[in-house]
Amino acid sequence: MSKQDVEKLVAERKRLLDEMGELAHILHGSWVERYSVCSRPDCKCHRGEKHGPRHYLVVNEDGRQRQKYIPKSQVPAAREGVEEHRRMQEIAKRITDINLKLIKERKYAED
Repeated sequence: MSKQDVEKLVAERKRLLDEMGELAHILHGSWVERYSVCSRPDCKCHRGEKHGPRHYLVVNEDGRQRQKYIPKSQVPAAREGVEEHRRMQEIAKRITDINLKLIKERKYAED
């Protein structure tokens, strides 16, 4: 690997780390939309028109899954946070690939 290749990898890693620093609304969890049936026997939900969707973020707390209700007004922000988490994972994977290449070239500690 040439010195120029190493410099490109280091520059890409810096750009990715800068991008990661902009991901301020990360939400680590799974997005769930649920429909429900209420307790009123004459409600339309008992004829197939269920209530919803209701939005939840499923997160792990103390080793257990918890569903956190997301109000309708906050759905766009919450979905953005889930998308930011997905992007953060992509960035972390690419940085890992870069760092492994630099380690292989023994250039990891020199940057």
